[in-house]
Amino acid sequence: MTAYIIGFILLIITLIIIGLLLRKRIYDQVDRLENWKMEIMSRNIASELSRIKVLNLSGETQEKFESWKGRWDFILTKELPDIEEYLFDAEDAADHYRIPTAKKTLQTINVKLETVEKDLEKILSELEELIHSEETSRKEIAELQPNIKGLRKQISQNRYQYGKADVRFEVELDELDQKLNRYFELTESGNYIEAKHLVDELKENLDETKVHIEEFPGLLKSCKHELPAQLDDLSSGMKTMKEDGYRIEHLGFENEISGYQQRLLDCITALEKGEVETAKETIEEIDHRTAEMYELLEKEAVAKGYIESNMANYERTLDEIASTFQETKVEVETLRKTYYVDDQDTEKYISLEKEINSLRKQLEELKEKLEDSDTAHSELRSMVENGLDQMKEITKNHDAFKDRMLNLRKDEMEAKERVANMQDEINAIHRRLQKSNIPGVPSFIWNAMDEAMDKNNRVLAALDKQPLDMAEVQQALRDGAASIEQLSEQTDMMLDQAYLTEQVIQYANRYRSKFPLLAAKLEESERLFRSYEYELSLEHAAKAIEEVEPGALKRIEEYQLASSEG
Repeated sequence: MTAYIIGFILLIITLIIIGLLLRKRIYDQVDRLENWKMEIMSRNIASELSRIKVLNLSGETQEKFESWKGRWDFILTKELPDIEEYLFDAEDAADHYRIPTAKKTLQTINVKLETVEKDLEKILSELEELIHSEETSRKEIAELQPNIKGLRKQISQNRYQYGKADVRFEVELDELDQKLNRYFELTESGNYIEAKHLVDELKENLDETKVHIEEFPGLLKSCKHELPAQLDDLSSGMKTMKEDGYRIEHLGFENEISGYQQRLLDCITALEKGEVETAKETIEEIDHRTAEMYELLEKEAVAKGYIESNMANYERTLDEIASTFQETKVEVETLRKTYYVDDQDTEKYISLEKEINSLRKQLEELKEKLEDSDTAHSELRSMVENGLDQMKEITKNHDAFKDRMLNLRKDEMEAKERVANMQDEINAIHRRLQKSNIPGVPSFIWNAMDEAMDKNNRVLAALDKQPLDMAEVQQALRDGAASIEQLSEQTDMMLDQAYLTEQVIQYANRYRSKFPLLAAKLEESERLFRSYEYELSLEHAAKAIEEVEPGALKRIEEYQLASSEG
C-alpha cells in the first residue's frame, strides 16, 4: 500500500516538473516574440519614408507614399497592440497550464509578425526602387541630352554624306526629343517608375539611331561608289582577259554583275528609307561575291599559264614512258621464252599497257579541247595534273615490274649456286661416313642420302625446264634443303652413338672378369655394334655399366664431349 502511495506521489511530482518545463518554454517564446514586436516598433520607418519628400509628391509617388504611410500607421496602432494582447493571453494560458492553447496563440502571433515583417520589407524595397529609379534616370538623362544634340549637329554639318536620308534621321532625333520632354513631364507629375521605363526605351532608341547615323556614310559610299567601281573594274578586266584568250565565258559573270549593279541602286533606296540591315546584307553579299569572282578569274589565269608551261612536258613524258615500255615489252617477250611469268605479273604488265594507251587517248582529247574555246583552262589543268599524276604512278609500277623481271635471272643464278652448295653438303656427309672408322653405315642413313640426292636432282630438273618456273624451283630448293638438313642430323646422331658406344664398352671391359653377367651383356652390345645397330648397342652397354657403376655413362659422355670440343 505504501508503495502505491509513493508511486502516486512520484507521478504527481513528475507531472508538476513536466508542467513547469512546458510553461518555461512558453514563457521563453513569449519573451522572444515580445522582443521581436519591440524591435519592429523601434524601427525608424517614418524617417525612411521621409526620404521620398525630395521627390515630387504627386501622381504615382503620392499614391505610393500614402499607401506605405497608411500601412505603417496601421501596424503601429492596430496590429502591434493586438499582438500585445495575444502575448498576454498566451502567458495567462501558460500560468494555468493550458499549454495547447498557449502554443496555438503563439503560432498565431508568429504568423502575424512574419506578415508585418514581409510588408515592411516590401515598403522599404519599393521605396528604394523609386528613389533609385529617379536618381538613375536623372543621371542618364543628363548624358542622353548632349548625345542627341551631338548627333543632330553631326547630321547638320555633314548632310552631303547622308543624301536624302538626312530628313529621316532628323525625324528620328525629333522623336527622341519628344521622349525626352515626356520624361520631364512624368517626373513633374511624380511618375518616376514610368519615367525610368521611358529612359530605358530612349537609351535603346538612341543607341540604334547612333549606330545607323555612324554606319550610314560608309554604307552609302559602298553602294554609290566603291562597289560599283569594283564591278566596273571587274567587267573591264574580264573584257581584257577575253581579248587575251582566257576562257571565262563558262563563269557567267556578266549577267551576275549586271544584277548586282541594279541591286546596288535598290540598296541606296533602302538606306534612304531606313532599311539599314537589308542594305548591309546586300553590301556584304556583293562584296563577298566580288572577291570570289576575282579569285575564280585568277584561278583561270593561273590555269592558262600552267597549261602553257606543262603541256609540252606532258606530251614528252608520255612519249618517254611509251618508248621505255616498248623496250620492256620486247624484253618480256624474250624472257617468256626462258622463264615462266606468273599470272599476277602478267596482269600488271597488261594493266600498264592499258594505262599508257588510255593516257594517249586522253592526250588527244586534251589537244582537241585546246583547239576549241568551250573548255575552261581550269578544267584542262585538272586533266593535265591528273595525267601527270598517273604517269608518275605508271613509272613507279613500270620500274617495279622491270625489277621483278630482272630478279627472274638473278633468282635463277642464286638457285644454281644453292643447288651446287647442296650437292657439296651431300658429298661432305658421304666423305665423313667413309672416314668414320665404324663397322658400317645403317641402311636408313643411305636411304636418307638417296632421298637428298633425289630432291637435289629435282631442283636441277626444274632449272632445266623451258620456260623456267621459278616458283617451282624455289619449292624444290626448300624440299632439298629440308632433306639435307634431316640427313645431316641423322648422321651426326648415328656417329655420336657409335663413338659413345665404343667408349662405354672400353670403359666396361675393366669389370668383365668380376661380373660375368656384365660380360654377357657387353658381348650382346658388341654383336649389335658389328650389325650397325648403334642405338641398341649403346642401350645394352649403358645399362650394363650403370648396374655396376651408377653414373658412369654421364661421366663418359662428359669426357667424350670435352674431347670433341678440344
